[in-house]
Amino acid sequence: MQKQNHSHFKPERSWCLVISLVGLLGGALFISLFLKTSNNLIGCNNNKAQEKFLVDNPQQLLLDAILHYATSRVIPQQNINEIRISFDVLKNRTPCNFLVFGLGHDSQMWASFNSRGNTLFLEEDPKWVETILKDAPFLHAETVKYRTMLSEADELVEHFHKEPDCSAKKSFIRGNHGCKLALDMLSDEVYNKEWDLIMIDAPRGYFAEAPGRMAAIYSAAVMARNRKGKGVTHVFLHDVERKVEKIYAELFLCRKYLVKGVGRLWHFEIPPSSNVGNSFC
Repeated sequence: MQKQNHSHFKPERSWCLVISLVGLLGGALFISLFLKTSNNLIGCNNNKAQEKFLVDNPQQLLLDAILHYATSRVIPQQNINEIRISFDVLKNRTPCNFLVFGLGHDSQMWASFNSRGNTLFLEEDPKWVETILKDAPFLHAETVKYRTMLSEADELVEHFHKEPDCSAKKSFIRGNHGCKLALDMLSDEVYNKEWDLIMIDAPRGYFAEAPGRMAAIYSAAVMARNRKGKGVTHVFLHDVERKVEKIYAELFLCRKYLVKGVGRLWHFEIPPSSNVGNSFC
């Protein structure tokens, strides 16, 4: 989530969204007060400080988020109806492992919705990471170097069909240098955890030289298919009105797993590959 996507101030809807967000965060705070610490929270060796803060101070995280949005002129890029889809799932799944492609002005909100869980943000721009973490140092974020460009989206579809390492049958991303759609250089934390929810709202995908979301969508689908735990993986994709997001969603996330769509957001529930065979869709 880059600065260009997050700094649009629209006064005609800002206060309505802020009030709604504060209401959602207040509800999350109320729920958090009654949640017991869960065994689902898995330790992270390279991020003990952030994790300890989230476990020991979940209510403080929620209160900080309420204060942040109540006093800020900058609002999340998703509207309240789109946000509510993810909130409703998080409300039932928290504490959980939540992977978010993108870091921005809505990151405190996502972390607060999963205040007792593990939320990790993946961002393309190191300077933007520094900017956001300056005001919210408790957020857990990593920089990702993408090897795709939006202008290559059509070629990458052909590459997927021709490259054996991209096939659903192989379905791996760690060290997958042969498939250009695989995010092959992420941290061990990303690969070693099973992510219950994955939000794709980055990287940038609105100009030719931008990374585009092709690799994020493909890699999220592979992560979901490789799930060993119970249940499905919830994948949320934003900006589905754009051609590339829609094509790649239908190619890898699959229409048959689409359970809800509001505005520019689609919600998929993807089962493990053991339940669905050797093809993505």
